[in-house]
Amino acid sequence: MNGNKILQTDSIQELADFWDTHDLTDFDAELEEVDEPVFNRQTTVTVRLEPDESRIVRSLARLHGVSHAQLITRWVVERIQASSRSAT
Repeated sequence: MNGNKILQTDSIQELADFWDTHDLTDFDAELEEVDEPVFNRQTTVTVRLEPDESRIVRSLARLHGVSHAQLITRWVVERIQASSRSAT
């Protein structure tokens, strides 16, 4: 081994840059097999709102101290959970 350590980061770009300049075989002692996914993939959904609706959502988000996207995500997740509970 060459004394280097595997880069610890969540940045895909930093990891890509690191592995572009390093060889995996130099880190055999640090490698471990994992059974679950390493990266969580998310899906982006576009929600079309009227301008007034968008302003209201942004205002509500500010009141809650979150971004408008976080607030909309929270609402969707709450609705999914409520629907799942009522379906059982």
